[in-house]
Amino acid sequence: MATNLAIDDELLKNALEIGGYKSKKDTVNAALEEFIQRRRSEDVIDLFGKVEFDEGYDYKKLRER
Repeated sequence: MATNLAIDDELLKNALEIGGYKSKKDTVNAALEEFIQRRRSEDVIDLFGKVEFDEGYDYKKLRER
């Protein structure tokens, strides 16, 4: 999908240098992937303390089947 974006030139330049990417496209794609991964990680972190632990759960017993 072709898209025209007004991206801050200084931010893009810094991202290109830090990431070592060869093109603007590679840089933007990597940034989007990192953004998505971070947001998904935050969603998982938000679950800490909210999931109940079953002390009777025996994963080894389930392997016997």
